[in-house]
Amino acid sequence: MQTTVATQVYKGNDRLLYGIILGVLAFWLFAQTTLNINVGMAKDLGMEQNMMNIAVSITSLFSGIFIVVLGGLADRVGRVKMVLIGFVFSIIGSALVALTPSGTLATPVLMTGRIFQGLSGASLMPASLALVKAYWEGAGRQRAISLWSIGSWGGSGFCALFGGLVASNFGWRYIFWATVVVSIIGFLMVKGTPESKGEVKSDYKFDLVGVISFMFSIIGLMLFLTKGSTFGWTSVTTLGLLAVFVIFGYIFYRLESKNVNAFVDFKLFKNPIFTGCTISNFLLNATAGILIVSLGLVQLGGNLTSQAAGLLTLGYAIAIVAFIRVGEKLLQKFGARKPMIWGSLIVGLSIILLMFTNTMIGTYEILAVVAYTLFGLGLAFYATPSTDAALSNLPADQSGSGAGIYKMASSLGAALGVAVSASIFTAVSGIGSPIDWLNGMVDYVGRQDNVVIRQAAMIALGLNLAMVVLAIISIMKTVPKGKKAE
Repeated sequence: MQTTVATQVYKGNDRLLYGIILGVLAFWLFAQTTLNINVGMAKDLGMEQNMMNIAVSITSLFSGIFIVVLGGLADRVGRVKMVLIGFVFSIIGSALVALTPSGTLATPVLMTGRIFQGLSGASLMPASLALVKAYWEGAGRQRAISLWSIGSWGGSGFCALFGGLVASNFGWRYIFWATVVVSIIGFLMVKGTPESKGEVKSDYKFDLVGVISFMFSIIGLMLFLTKGSTFGWTSVTTLGLLAVFVIFGYIFYRLESKNVNAFVDFKLFKNPIFTGCTISNFLLNATAGILIVSLGLVQLGGNLTSQAAGLLTLGYAIAIVAFIRVGEKLLQKFGARKPMIWGSLIVGLSIILLMFTNTMIGTYEILAVVAYTLFGLGLAFYATPSTDAALSNLPADQSGSGAGIYKMASSLGAALGVAVSASIFTAVSGIGSPIDWLNGMVDYVGRQDNVVIRQAAMIALGLNLAMVVLAIISIMKTVPKGKKAE
């Protein structure tokens, strides 16, 4: 037996749409500024860079863990209600980040704030997209989705530049006070909208055990990867974190395989196209690690300000907004496989350009401008074909679950990619002396006091390049040739 709540009486308007977009920007534009300003934040708060790296990635991590769960919950309790809850989470989280004191309380307060920001994204994104689908039709819906996408992709593209400008001219705390104001305005714009609920099974039971086991497993993995070098790879603590990941991951798999209300439906992965697209989506989103590494490099090794570093990413923002519709046209003409591979190759080229850390800072700035522009272009080519291929090959009754898992792969990929890249960069740059074998292979021109930082960036960026190679292999193995969109 199922219950359905009709949602076609009310028609969406610009007040609701722009209120939703403010929520999207609060996550993608404001919360993600830490990719650029984390160096200054760590110094100001007296935090170890390792802990700051975790604070950067933990927002996407919690967004990824809970996005499927809260998206399903929105169908039951109401999508408008879930969007409003997302704004409340954003206000709480942003205020905590802005109020973070320096010293011993910095880590717990900052981490709590960043977790609330992640939960805000998990609440807002699926519920707001469901509202767009429910309250707009035809050309109006296409316009609403385009504006929502510009808020998401455009926000992520401009976050480093925006964060650098505000932090350099006013201080990083003002970014998060501004987020509070934006979230309050968005809350008031959405408040009063008629409720919308989805079609749900009357015997549905919330998968609490599955969520908890999944959360412990992923957090164990992230701490293992980011803190293993600090604790020592053979220490009891590090091995214990690995055990947490394995044990809770096994529990999660066993429980979800038998649970009809599982928030991750493993049957979806029997579809090879969906599986390949989801894996490549995870891996390409993980290349977000290049931002924290390269921006950290030019600040720590080249003495650039966060504002100057952020300006290097301007091409990324412009390219991804300008060319995302081109990916749609390529999909229509060539099918999904070719533009997905082309986009991945362009992303790979951008990483190769950033790996020339042996050059002078002036040369590297030019390379970075070109690289970030290519990075945005590659992601723009990849995004729409990948999403379409993943979801269009699923039965209608699995499209909702598939969309949630695909989006979860995006957030978790970004979280783990940033965490691992930052961890490698911090660990290698902290060894104190240059790596001999790398010094023998590469001639580092200019200053020699920062060679170890430049080597650390080269190694961390190399990991991101390897992830692009794996993404291309995943696409080539699973996405059929010459299959054009209808």
